Amino acid sequence: MRRTWCVLLGLVLAAGSATAQTGKFPDKPIKMLVGFSAGGGTDVVARIVALKMADGLGQSVLVENRAGASGMIAADAVAKSPPDGYTLMMGTQTTLAVAPNLYRKFALDPAREFTGVSMAGVSPLVMVVHPSLPAHSINDVIAMAKAKPGAINFGSGGVGTTPHMAGELFALAAGIKIVHVAYRGEAPAINDLLGGQLHFIFANLSAVIGNVKAGTLRGLAVASAQRVAVAPEIPTVAETALPGFEAATWFALVAPADTPRDIVLRLNTEVRRLLAEADSQRRFADLGMTSEGSTPEALDTTIKSEIAKWSKVIKDADIRPQE
Repeated sequence: MRRTWCVLLGLVLAAGSATAQTGKFPDKPIKMLVGFSAGGGTDVVARIVALKMADGLGQSVLVENRAGASGMIAADAVAKSPPDGYTLMMGTQTTLAVAPNLYRKFALDPAREFTGVSMAGVSPLVMVVHPSLPAHSINDVIAMAKAKPGAINFGSGGVGTTPHMAGELFALAAGIKIVHVAYRGEAPAINDLLGGQLHFIFANLSAVIGNVKAGTLRGLAVASAQRVAVAPEIPTVAETALPGFEAATWFALVAPADTPRDIVLRLNTEVRRLLAEADSQRRFADLGMTSEGSTPEALDTTIKSEIAKWSKVIKDADIRPQE
């Protein structure tokens, strides 16, 4: 009996100790990796979230840029980090749902090797053309492509980026043949569109809204499910030509798989709190984005569904993996 009580007492003390340790989280700075260069959309979102997370957590949240391979270098590092909540990643649709199918040297399965913390934001895409192009709607572009298969080209910031994948999805959905031109970043592609070297781009709205408002580019349709608040006059692809069409650049905070549930929930609470603040919503809106928090479960579901969606596009469009 005495031995039994000792065992029970030990278990109670151990449980109390574990609770106390968990209750201390975080007791040191947190690192948030970004798989792209400083100043880009992912980096900006990460820094907004990190700064405000630090206020709520009482610890610094340090953003570290590890650019390369569409974010896969950073993703690989985070996946291999201890699952203790101190190493996170601001991931994107490209890194979490597309790039794992395009980079053979990274044996990474995001659905298994990460746990979602929260969605952070969404940047809608818009099809933009040079004003000299005789196309004033999505249907005009489709008609031009059908009249001359392979004669219409579109640009993007690189193979596997959301604008690239949106263009491939558009071609498949419309049943047309168009040519992809990959650039080293979205800005050079936009510059060539402004110069008349490209026919169209599915660009992040935040990157071209100034050109659209100034009339140097013509916005034909947004790729989101609904029209966007900053440009309500631009219709959606779905409502004008291709029902059900949807593509967007999304940003989400993830942690290594097996991160303790209570830590994930603690981080989730902070992210959703800061995203609900008026200041955060204003800052996202100024970037042409929406701030959208989620539960960890909802994010995990989104990642799995996006992997399935874009894997099919990669296969159907015969997009070749990168070595």
